[in-house]
Amino acid sequence: MRVHLIKKQTIQDYVDGHAPGKSSFEIWLTAIQYADWDLPQDIRQTFGSADLLGNGSDRVVFDIGGNHYRLICKYHFGLINVHLFVKWLGTHTEYDELCDHREQYTVNAY
Repeated sequence: MRVHLIKKQTIQDYVDGHAPGKSSFEIWLTAIQYADWDLPQDIRQTFGSADLLGNGSDRVVFDIGGNHYRLICKYHFGLINVHLFVKWLGTHTEYDELCDHREQYTVNAY
């Protein structure tokens, strides 16, 4: 199934303030355009370093820019599309702070 990214604008706004990561995010966005997923495990075929979070969260963490940035998305496999909702975006250090408080499962910054 094709991936419907919700909200691409969030990523673009973030990139505008973090110019060094721009090309890495562009590569990620291009990969999403061509992704074809039927199961959550298929996400790892497109992004080998993606981490599927447990605890029934339906969330995935993407490593972007050589692990300098992290993107948390919630996924929903519908009938014709996979909906990928941006929940949080930040640096690896900021992500580690989320993990220290186990907020990666519930954060909803966007």
